[in-house]
Amino acid sequence: MTKFGANGCGEETYGTPPMTQFRGLPTRVSGQFSLVPSMHFTTAAGKLAVEFGRFLDQTDGVAQTEQLFDVLSAFALNFECPWIAYGSLTPNQKLLKPDRRDPALMLSYPDEWQERYFEMGYDRIDPLIKKCRKRAGAFRWSEVYNDASTTEDERRVFDEAATFGLRSGISVPLHGPGGRFAIMSFAQASDREFENRTITYLQFAALHFHLRVAKFANSSGSEEAPDLSLREKECILWTARGKSSWEIGQILAISVNTVNFHIKNVMRKLDAASRTVAAIKAVNSGIIEL
Repeated sequence: MTKFGANGCGEETYGTPPMTQFRGLPTRVSGQFSLVPSMHFTTAAGKLAVEFGRFLDQTDGVAQTEQLFDVLSAFALNFECPWIAYGSLTPNQKLLKPDRRDPALMLSYPDEWQERYFEMGYDRIDPLIKKCRKRAGAFRWSEVYNDASTTEDERRVFDEAATFGLRSGISVPLHGPGGRFAIMSFAQASDREFENRTITYLQFAALHFHLRVAKFANSSGSEEAPDLSLREKECILWTARGKSSWEIGQILAISVNTVNFHIKNVMRKLDAASRTVAAIKAVNSGIIEL
């Protein structure tokens, strides 16, 4: 069982000061971003500054949230983070699912971990959600793991995530009006702690992504929910309740193949990459109610 080591950062937060305070980071000049040269940056640091500037340039030409997520995913790879997740919540929500006015949950976590996460009900005890409600800046997962207030059940979420490859990470709280907020998380397969500079870049990228997504949501308006058959609704409802295909088959008195057929149809209609994401989208669009 993998334990997160001490990080020595205490309650240090990583806020978002004016971009002009960071030497070598992109600054906005006349509505455009440009790099400020600095002799204090090493070659590696200078390369990251260039990559961040490229990330900003690429997002300017993106008009869809899925494409924007792909651009962010590519940028995160510069920091050896193959997995990222984004979702927004309302004040009373425990599930990591978005508000209806926001885009669907987007994540690149392994499918097996997504299924395990909701099957075990970890969305109801995830300590990252609790921490994000109280924080304004990015934080390391290890800080939450080692916090005296974190329970053993909550630590189990981290321990199991590590068995699926997500061995360390950071989360960025993104607070908005009306008590709503979003969470952006970046995860890596290494036990190595995230450097402060890395956290700063990823927090800037998360905030930029969040603002762009909010802009898309405001401009696109509400979309009509796809039409699902009664059986499709039943199958995805029980999926949302954490049941396997075999269990759903027993409940509905149909074969496992039939269950999978209906769930695949739901995934196609909701444009979801996994049954877990399809279930979240179905709840958010009002197709089913838990």
